[in-house]
Amino acid sequence: MTEKLQDPPALTASTRRWQRTGVAVFLLLVLAFPIFRLTEGARLDDALASENRAQIAAGRQLWSLNCAMCHGTQGEGGDSPALNSQEFLKSVSDEQMHGIVAGGIPGSAMPAWLDEYGGPLTDQQIAAVVAYVRSWEETAPSVPNWRNPSGG
Repeated sequence: MTEKLQDPPALTASTRRWQRTGVAVFLLLVLAFPIFRLTEGARLDDALASENRAQIAAGRQLWSLNCAMCHGTQGEGGDSPALNSQEFLKSVSDEQMHGIVAGGIPGSAMPAWLDEYGGPLTDQQIAAVVAYVRSWEETAPSVPNWRNPSGG
């Protein structure tokens, strides 16, 4: 007959403590994950809103340096189309606006602004200008004749 060897009582007690600790840590992680998911969404939204505000501020500065002389300080138009208008902002996507600013409009006074096309602005700077123009959308006036607001 073979005799079964038993673990010493101290080893058994230590193993049980580690098992209980492991189960407790596992349960803590399982319970913490839903809490993390609830708070992470709000944190991410705050970070995106902050990034958007910074991009709009950069776009405002770029607008005043590069765009305001033709399109007006608030996009009201003048010699060039009024971009601060419900009609314009509803008719163009951000991608289209980015493409127009980047490549310009051949046969018009609108030059290409993207550095790859000989302009002074990077792709990120053009995205900031687009974000600034898009920020007018909530309060934009109705300007049905936005393409030619000064009647010229």
